[in-house]
Amino acid sequence: MSFRARLALVAAAAVALAVLAASVVVYFVVRGQLYGDLDARLTEQAVALAQPPGMHLEPYPNGNGFYLDLGHGPGFESGGYVQAVAANGKSYSTFGQSVALPVDKRVLDVANGKKNQFKTDMTVAGTRLRVLTVPARGFAVQIARNLGEVDHTLSRIRLFLILIAGGGIAVAAALGLAVSRAALAPVRRLTTATEKVTETGDLSERIDAGGRDELSRLAGSFNTMLGALEESTRAQRQLVADASHELRTPLTSLRTNIEVLASERTLPAGERERLLTDVVDQLSEMTTLIAELIELARGEQQLYEPEDVRLDVVAADAVERTRRNRPGVTFTTELKESLVHGVPATIERAVANLLDNAAKWSPPGGKVEVKVQDGAIVVRDHGPSIDEADLPYVFDRFYRASSARGLPGSGLGLAIVRQVAEAHGGEVVAERAEGGGTRMTLRLDGPL
Repeated sequence: MSFRARLALVAAAAVALAVLAASVVVYFVVRGQLYGDLDARLTEQAVALAQPPGMHLEPYPNGNGFYLDLGHGPGFESGGYVQAVAANGKSYSTFGQSVALPVDKRVLDVANGKKNQFKTDMTVAGTRLRVLTVPARGFAVQIARNLGEVDHTLSRIRLFLILIAGGGIAVAAALGLAVSRAALAPVRRLTTATEKVTETGDLSERIDAGGRDELSRLAGSFNTMLGALEESTRAQRQLVADASHELRTPLTSLRTNIEVLASERTLPAGERERLLTDVVDQLSEMTTLIAELIELARGEQQLYEPEDVRLDVVAADAVERTRRNRPGVTFTTELKESLVHGVPATIERAVANLLDNAAKWSPPGGKVEVKVQDGAIVVRDHGPSIDEADLPYVFDRFYRASSARGLPGSGLGLAIVRQVAEAHGGEVVAERAEGGGTRMTLRLDGPL
């Protein structure tokens, strides 16, 4: 059974239960009202019989027993009966009354003063009667009225209620189908979009997410997920394309040098050593490039749990390592205690890349200034400033300014820095410094 059918069935069942409950309540309320009116009339007649001159016994004209004379008491409509029962169980009916009402122990208890009045329903000679038994003048007086009219009214009411309930259930089922169709429209659109994405692989597919209900928010979340997947796929394809382009040049050069070295021709003096040196350098460049590609790919995933990290301590360690690797550059530091929340390894890599980039652009004997404060690290070199045209692109993958083409590097170091910053809810900014050089600020605002 489809979800739409189940939803319509549940709606119809809920309405059916409500209609049935309301019908039962209406039936018993009407029944109680009809019986209440009948009992009120019976009680009124009983009170009238108990008042003088009231009822008394009169002998039949033929001298064969007595009959019950109601005196000036009220008359009884068609189908009504009155019977007096003495304490010894002898019963007396009104003149001409052909029906005798049953006498049981309860009636005798009323006649003997052991029980108060009571009401009961009974069938006499095929006729249903409502009987009120009351004590009066040493007798138990039974006043009965035909229930045919009440039963007929109740039967018609039952029929009407059954028809109304059946119609209500049918209408509820129809409305349930209509409501389920309207309510599940966003789900159908979501299903259609999902199937289309599965069939075509087109992540640009979107669905209408208008409204503020749960299904609309689900559609919005689905669109957001598709957008994230589309961007991730685009980034992966761009990374593969860029990596292929960047690897092609060193691979071609490496292959050429190896083919020359493997050939049998005689090389000029020192040429073989130069080619071997080039091969080693190219292998080192490729190793660095591949390592940074792996670093970028891992940066897309959360491999480690974030923790509290002393940014000033990380910067101090990175400065010491860079000093050893770049002995021709002087580093000055101003490191204030600063606590951030993140993954230590990625933060260390980002700081190291900033320092390495600053050292690479510094002239021999140049100075690099490092400052840590309030969750941010500022690295300023005194080399040539970045051109204004290059500033918006320095953190893009594989981007290298025209002035950097002759310098070693893959063009991925600063891209890794930006990736780490964004993963930690922060940012990295590059700007031209006053007096020359470049100032880069890495701010880590929060946890991953």
